[in-house]
Amino acid sequence: MANLTQVELQNLRHLIGSYETSYQKLNVYASQAVDPQIKQIFTKSAQDTLNTKQKLMSFLNN
Repeated sequence: MANLTQVELQNLRHLIGSYETSYQKLNVYASQAVDPQIKQIFTKSAQDTLNTKQKLMSFLNN
């Protein structure tokens, strides 16, 4: 993979931070949900968000 420019690195870090914030919020929403279906939706969304964040972080390791 080609080296990332400073701007690309900055954008990537911003995206990763946004996904981390979303992941944390979705976990809070899941923990507060009473309806099992809503809880499941938030839990799955949190996991999907974490997976995307991890994929983005892999660009930093290359």
